[in-house]
Amino acid sequence: MTQTIVFDVGETLTKDDRYWAGWADWLQVPRHTLSALVGVVVAQGRDNTAALRLLCPELDVDSAYHAREAAGRGEYLDESDLYPDVRPALGSLRGLGKRVIVAGNQTARAGELLRDLDLPADLVVTSGDWGVAKPDPSFFQRVLEVAGTAPEDTVYVGDHPVNDVFPPKAVGMRVAHLRRGPWGHLWADDPDVQAAADWRVGSLTELASVLTAEETAGGDGAARRR
Repeated sequence: MTQTIVFDVGETLTKDDRYWAGWADWLQVPRHTLSALVGVVVAQGRDNTAALRLLCPELDVDSAYHAREAAGRGEYLDESDLYPDVRPALGSLRGLGKRVIVAGNQTARAGELLRDLDLPADLVVTSGDWGVAKPDPSFFQRVLEVAGTAPEDTVYVGDHPVNDVFPPKAVGMRVAHLRRGPWGHLWADDPDVQAAADWRVGSLTELASVLTAEETAGGDGAARRR
C-alpha cells in the first residue's frame, strides 16, 4: 500500500516562467527567445541549461547565478508560482494519512523559498541541500531514506521522464507521470514512458482518487491510470 508520495518541483509544483524570465532579463535577451530555445533543447533531450549556452557559449552558469544573487536579481518564489492544484492535492493526500515529501533538482536557495511557502508537506528538500541531483540513483536512495518506506510503498511524481520516471522506477519505486509543462506534454505518449509509469495523470488532484481506488481494489494494479 502506498505510504509516501514524493513530488518533483519544477513544472510539477511550480511554474518555470519566473525562472526563465529572470535569466532572459539578466542576459538581456527577449524572454520569448530564451523560452523558444528551452523548447529546442527539451525536444533534443538535452539539459535545459544548454539553452543559456546557446545564447552565451562562454557562459559560466554557476558564476552567473551567484552574480544574479549578489545583484538582488536571483531566485524568488511566492504563492503565484505554484500551480493551483498543489495545495489541494498535497492536503488531500495528507488527509488520507500519506507522508508527503517534496524533493527535486533545485538549489539550496530554492529549498529555502519553498519551505517559506509552508506547503502541506512533511519534508521539503532539494538536490542543492543534498549535494546530489537527479537522475543519479543516489538521489533516489536519499529519497527512500527520508521517506522511511519501502520502494514499492513509495510513489515519485514528476513530469520529466529522464529525471522523474526511469530513475525512481529503477530503484523499485512506483511512478506517476504528470502531463504538465514542456517535458510532461512532449513525452506523454512515449511508449517507454507509458510502460514505466504506474499512473499517468493530468492534474495532481487525481492522485488521491487513483490511490484510493487502488487500495479499494486491493492493490492489484487494477486502478492504474493509463
